[in-house]
Amino acid sequence: MEAPADPVEATHPGKRRHDDPGERDTSGRGKRRRGAGGKKLPPGERYVPPPQKRNPGVSFSQEHFDETSYYFEGGLRKVHPYYFDFKTYCKGRWVGKSLLEVFKSEFRAESIEYYLEAAREGRIRLNEAPVEDLSVVLRNNDHMRNTVHRHEPPVAGRPLEVLVDDGEVLVVDKPASIPVHPCGRFRHNTVIFILGKERGLSQLHTVHRLDRLTSGVLLFARTLETSQRLDRMVRDRQLEKEYVCRVEGEFPEEELVCEEPILVVSFKVGLCRVDPRGKASRTVFQRLSFNGSSSVVRCLPLTGRTHQIRVHLQYLGFPVLNDPIYGSSAWGPHRGRGGLVGKTDEELLQALLEENRLQENPLLLDVAHGHNETDGEAGGPEKEQDGHQTTACPGASAPPTAAGKSLSAQEAPPTAAGKSLSAQEAPPTAAGKSLSAQEAPPTAAGKSLSAQEAPPSSRDHLCSECKLVRADPTDRELVMFLHALRYKGPNFEYSTPFPHWAREDWVGADWS
Repeated sequence: MEAPADPVEATHPGKRRHDDPGERDTSGRGKRRRGAGGKKLPPGERYVPPPQKRNPGVSFSQEHFDETSYYFEGGLRKVHPYYFDFKTYCKGRWVGKSLLEVFKSEFRAESIEYYLEAAREGRIRLNEAPVEDLSVVLRNNDHMRNTVHRHEPPVAGRPLEVLVDDGEVLVVDKPASIPVHPCGRFRHNTVIFILGKERGLSQLHTVHRLDRLTSGVLLFARTLETSQRLDRMVRDRQLEKEYVCRVEGEFPEEELVCEEPILVVSFKVGLCRVDPRGKASRTVFQRLSFNGSSSVVRCLPLTGRTHQIRVHLQYLGFPVLNDPIYGSSAWGPHRGRGGLVGKTDEELLQALLEENRLQENPLLLDVAHGHNETDGEAGGPEKEQDGHQTTACPGASAPPTAAGKSLSAQEAPPTAAGKSLSAQEAPPTAAGKSLSAQEAPPTAAGKSLSAQEAPPSSRDHLCSECKLVRADPTDRELVMFLHALRYKGPNFEYSTPFPHWAREDWVGADWS
């Protein structure tokens, strides 16, 4: 059974700890653990509580926003490392295997020695009980909790500009490099958390999404009623979206319409391609300017397929400038133009991963979170946000290679896909003191600690990521030249100015 990807686990108001049917009997009438209905379990039998019900309406709260704080350095927004609990129910393929076997086969981002030491320090729990012996055999409905020291990649330090906030909708101008939702290695460095931490805005309903590297108009509903109304408009195709991008080469002057069907090759990687088996798609393109090497193009997606604009432009032979996926040489000598790839889907995936590894940049290929982001297509109801969450563990550090470099997060195998958001039971530090989220120094809205004022939880003696020195991403690695310019409905229109790189005289010197 998969746990949800990022919604908070539901709690039951008024339920006390001893209400758990598996709680040890302290009345003196017996010391053996009891199962459901109060029945005594056979000797040696381990009680596994039933899965808890979850409240899908629970949102991120101040408790989650206070887990850590930001600091700004070199034009980047950074997050102080912090302790975080990943939770998941036992997957079907794990049943009958020991925890040690599961860590060896699916949690290889850390060494077995790390997990043994983490267990000794109480960081690994099974059904909320500390696991001292990793040879314990997993059963259906077992609930696992793994407390990790989490590091997040930096994002652009430009503030989120609120364009509209009228009580019904919130419209922001999203900078490139910032994901919309917690996903993959990102949590606090996301639009949702930045708005909550710096502006006190929470319980926002997603209307559409943008890729991490895409900038521009991002629309949220402030109320459930507004969300439902906008969702109906999305389904009825009453919303118009307009993008602007800069593509490689000289785009034709005449209007082009691409109607090639788009197939999702991998939900995990978020990879799509033109394929006759795909879904019907239609995008209108109009060239705005050409500077001798690249063209600015207006894009009107009339359908809402994942990565639609990027895939269609790749097919036409004009990939978006600096697109790390659809502009990659992994697609072959034609780079996917005209649908020519010459590789199976699996070979293409491996080639993209290998290119990413050779470039030693863990942020180029959004394997951990590309699948639930789009070029601004209609996202639909909230439940669709996590429809394909099988992400790698954001908190898990990749082991260093022989050259001393860290492998990218994309190379790590998937871990517990369903993760819940509790950081209340942080592990003891080397000094023996537990660092809970509540002990993190509070910051005023819009302010952050400086790098010199890092909280004590910023370093952890078990964390391999703490021992690595990573270079900051460059401006070129933080931007893809695709911008959501306008979002229009029957009685509203929200837009941003053209990005600087869309100017006719732009020559490529300024990527930021």
